[in-house]
Amino acid sequence: MRLALLGGGGFRVPLVHGALLTGGDVTELVLHDVDAGRLAAIERVLAEQARGVPGAPRVRTTTDLRDALSDVDFVFSAIRVGGLRGRRLDEQVAAAEGVLGQETVGAGGIAYGLRTVPVAVALARTIAEVAPRAWVINFTNPAGMVTEAMAGVLGERVIGICDSPVGLCRRVARALGVDPADARFDYAGLNHLGWLRAVHVGGEDVLPRLLSDVDGLESFEEGKLFGAGWLRALGVVPNEYLHYYYLAREAVGGESRGAFLLEQQRSFYAEPSLASWERTRLEREATYMAETREGEREDLEGGGYEKVALALMRALARGEPTTLILNVRNGSALPGVPADAVVEVPCEVDAGGARPFGTGPLPDHALGLVTSVKAVERAVIEAATTGSREAALRAFALHPLVDSVSVARRLLDGYVAAHPELAYLGRQRAE
Repeated sequence: MRLALLGGGGFRVPLVHGALLTGGDVTELVLHDVDAGRLAAIERVLAEQARGVPGAPRVRTTTDLRDALSDVDFVFSAIRVGGLRGRRLDEQVAAAEGVLGQETVGAGGIAYGLRTVPVAVALARTIAEVAPRAWVINFTNPAGMVTEAMAGVLGERVIGICDSPVGLCRRVARALGVDPADARFDYAGLNHLGWLRAVHVGGEDVLPRLLSDVDGLESFEEGKLFGAGWLRALGVVPNEYLHYYYLAREAVGGESRGAFLLEQQRSFYAEPSLASWERTRLEREATYMAETREGEREDLEGGGYEKVALALMRALARGEPTTLILNVRNGSALPGVPADAVVEVPCEVDAGGARPFGTGPLPDHALGLVTSVKAVERAVIEAATTGSREAALRAFALHPLVDSVSVARRLLDGYVAAHPELAYLGRQRAE
């Protein structure tokens, strides 16, 4: 089986390769990137990682997209348009206006989407032409938005993934003393905007047991992040990214994550090796939401998005049914959300694709957020596919974390000036 990984010079590619070394399904891994230097650095790390591993997939690199996609069975899309420099600029422009610049949430997520969606749609069109039977697994953030844009070309053959929901479910199960394999998790929302509403074991919802246990709630990451009192008030456990909404004042400011990663990875790419990659990775993970990670070391040691991707790929390839929380078109799964909108919900996966399970309606407070953020995502997609500056302004102004249309105008002007990739929106002031 042949797998193409777009964004093959990315820092996290060795995680995917390491997971592939544990199974024999993939015989050839083709890495594609527009940066030949980064490709060469990652190729060196993968060669070290595969040394002595029997049956390791052959690795090939190319900067030619059509060559990368030729005769592949699966495509992993993990691109970063603008690189970490773009992420740093996203944070800086937002910080100047006193709003959140995080790369998937708020103004930073909108800017990242405006840069990424045009490229992702172009990739989808090339995939549809060169590898129409391939399954596409989207890693690229903002994952829900990008998956929805690509689905406009590829339909149900593109599926988005994220490791946040599986991590949340695993931590809650551990706090409950439950084996995750024995539980059914009722999780629903959008990417980085979801809630765990129930944990069913043997026909019983055991989540209320945890919600009544203050010590149990504060024994895992989300409990520490939100506090037991807020989780009990909500009656659900939110995805960790909801702290940007529930603790918005506290989330604005601080050091630039993009600047930190840019400098850190510059050192790795200058002298790439498996040992330096591993050191850099552990430092990267240990500094992510570090104040909430105490006692959560096992979450830094693997089991993230690369394992979700491989579980999805194997279910599609082998036809062995499994259940995964994925980003797919809603259909009728989540009431109150358009059928063609991409949502993040549990799905049954087999050789025929991923089918979302029907869920009950979200509580009003959650549905309100989902509806607002989905409107923003769709405005970004409209702007990115039509060049409409008005749609881009609407995306910024309607986001719950941008508190003024005047701020939205300045954000749009600032991002267009900062990013050459946004030249398609023009440089005139949006009125």
